[in-house]
Amino acid sequence: MPLNYTNSIPLHFQLKKKIEERIFTEEYTDKIPSERELMDEFYVSRSTVRQSIAQLVHEGVLEKRHGRGTFIAVKPINDWLGNLSSTNETVERMGMKPGAKLLKSETVLLTDPLKKITGLDEAYHFKRLRFANQVPIGIENHYYPVHVGNKLIKYDLNKEAFYELLERELGVKTFEADQVIKSIAPTEVDAKLLHIPDSSHVLNAQRKITDIHGHFVEFENAFYRADMYSFHIKLSRKSN
Repeated sequence: MPLNYTNSIPLHFQLKKKIEERIFTEEYTDKIPSERELMDEFYVSRSTVRQSIAQLVHEGVLEKRHGRGTFIAVKPINDWLGNLSSTNETVERMGMKPGAKLLKSETVLLTDPLKKITGLDEAYHFKRLRFANQVPIGIENHYYPVHVGNKLIKYDLNKEAFYELLERELGVKTFEADQVIKSIAPTEVDAKLLHIPDSSHVLNAQRKITDIHGHFVEFENAFYRADMYSFHIKLSRKSN
């Protein structure tokens, strides 16, 4: 299956995306084919194959094992829609190491749509880049009442999970959530953070969380790499 030689996108990048697609659709489940097999299938040179693999190794998607081949280092992140889990919990369930990098922490005046969702005029906004095995998988924007944000900022948010802090330190034990998921194009800045082309689409998950009394706790506006993140839900149909 040859690549598109008339496309302006370099062949090594096209091949890299093909390999990624097969990893995240689980066509490749343990290791990828040999260099020779990839050369024969995609009609490319050895240097093109090695360039593609080197980039995926650099990004943490693949790992080379001397004398054994090139193995898959990450798995698709599956998040069950019926369970309110933190990103840390989801990544850990997949056998990977979660990570976070705090990009912003600030008090902001809310737009009219956010005012309607949260019932607030201003909120404490946190923006974090999320990782699985050091590979960037998502960008999460969290909005809290200012007094809650002032408490959360005291902790190391490069390590701590928000849900766990809310439960452990703030005494918020029970959550309910309404969530909407859609596909959108990322901003140029977010695409760069996620190591994806500007032309890609991401999964946008918007989640409003309330406590058992119906009081607003958090609004999250998150963007996840569509090639690395999938949502899983079980459905049933009742007979008439």
